Amino acid sequence: MSGSSDREILNIEEAAALLGVSIKTFNKVLHSEKMPARKIGREWKFSRRALISWVGEGRSRDFYKEADAPRTNESTAQERRTAGWRIESE
Repeated sequence: MSGSSDREILNIEEAAALLGVSIKTFNKVLHSEKMPARKIGREWKFSRRALISWVGEGRSRDFYKEADAPRTNESTAQERRTAGWRIESE
Protein backbone atom coordinates (compact mmCIF):
# COMPACT_ATOMS: atom_id res chain seq x y z
CA MET A 1 0.00 0.00 0.00
CA SER A 2 1.71 3.10 -1.19
CA GLY A 3 -0.74 5.78 -0.09
CA SER A 4 -4.18 6.62 1.22
CA SER A 5 -5.68 6.20 -2.27
CA ASP A 6 -4.72 2.51 -2.12
CA ARG A 7 -6.06 1.84 1.37
CA GLU A 8 -9.01 -0.51 1.72
CA ILE A 9 -10.07 0.78 5.16
CA LEU A 10 -10.77 4.52 5.30
CA ASN A 11 -11.35 7.02 8.07
CA ILE A 12 -14.18 9.56 7.79
CA GLU A 13 -12.08 12.20 6.02
CA GLU A 14 -10.85 9.73 3.42
CA ALA A 15 -14.33 8.29 2.90
CA ALA A 16 -15.82 11.76 2.38
CA ALA A 17 -13.06 12.57 -0.10
CA LEU A 18 -13.70 9.28 -1.94
CA LEU A 19 -17.34 10.28 -2.42
CA GLY A 20 -16.43 13.89 -3.22
CA VAL A 21 -18.46 15.49 -0.44
CA SER A 22 -17.68 17.56 2.62
CA ILE A 23 -17.23 15.84 5.97
CA LYS A 24 -20.35 17.65 7.22
CA THR A 25 -22.46 16.25 4.35
CA PHE A 26 -20.90 12.82 4.75
CA ASN A 27 -21.76 12.84 8.46
CA LYS A 28 -25.41 13.71 7.72
CA VAL A 29 -25.69 10.81 5.29
CA LEU A 30 -23.86 8.48 7.67
CA HIS A 31 -26.46 9.08 10.37
CA SER A 32 -29.55 9.14 8.13
CA GLU A 33 -28.87 6.31 5.67
CA LYS A 34 -27.83 2.68 5.99
CA MET A 35 -24.25 3.42 4.98
CA PRO A 36 -21.82 0.53 5.40
CA ALA A 37 -19.63 1.57 8.32
CA ARG A 38 -18.22 0.34 11.58
CA LYS A 39 -17.51 2.42 14.67
CA ILE A 40 -14.33 1.27 16.38
CA GLY A 41 -13.79 3.10 19.62
CA ARG A 42 -14.50 6.75 18.81
CA GLU A 43 -13.70 6.50 15.12
CA TRP A 44 -15.77 5.46 12.12
CA LYS A 45 -14.12 3.10 9.62
CA PHE A 46 -15.27 2.43 6.05
CA SER A 47 -14.45 -0.17 3.46
CA ARG A 48 -13.60 1.46 0.12
CA ARG A 49 -15.30 -1.38 -1.81
CA ALA A 50 -18.39 -1.34 0.41
CA LEU A 51 -18.83 2.44 -0.04
CA ILE A 52 -18.46 2.22 -3.81
CA SER A 53 -20.95 -0.65 -3.91
CA TRP A 54 -23.38 1.23 -1.64
CA VAL A 55 -23.32 4.28 -3.91
CA GLY A 56 -23.76 2.09 -6.98
CA GLU A 57 -26.77 0.31 -5.50
CA GLY A 58 -28.58 3.54 -4.65
CA ARG A 59 -31.70 4.49 -6.55
CA SER A 60 -32.59 8.12 -7.17
CA ARG A 61 -36.28 7.23 -6.95
CA ASP A 62 -35.75 6.45 -3.24
CA PHE A 63 -35.08 10.16 -2.75
CA TYR A 64 -38.61 10.91 -3.94
CA LYS A 65 -40.44 8.37 -1.75
CA GLU A 66 -42.28 11.12 0.10
CA ALA A 67 -43.47 12.75 -3.13
CA ASP A 68 -44.88 9.42 -4.36
CA ALA A 69 -46.85 8.78 -1.16
CA PRO A 70 -50.64 8.68 -1.67
CA ARG A 71 -52.33 12.02 -1.12
CA THR A 72 -54.92 11.97 1.62
CA ASN A 73 -56.14 15.53 1.24
CA GLU A 74 -56.20 17.69 -1.90
CA SER A 75 -55.58 20.91 0.05
CA THR A 76 -52.50 19.38 1.72
CA ALA A 77 -51.04 18.60 -1.70
CA GLN A 78 -51.83 22.15 -2.89
CA GLU A 79 -50.19 23.66 0.20
CA ARG A 80 -47.07 21.56 -0.31
CA ARG A 81 -46.72 22.52 -3.98
CA THR A 82 -47.19 26.22 -3.30
CA ALA A 83 -45.62 26.58 0.15
CA GLY A 84 -42.57 28.35 -1.26
CA TRP A 85 -44.75 30.83 -3.15
CA ARG A 86 -46.97 31.73 -0.18
CA ILE A 87 -50.14 31.34 -2.24
CA GLU A 88 -53.35 30.52 -0.42
CA SER A 89 -55.85 28.37 -2.26
CA GLU A 90 -59.54 29.23 -2.00
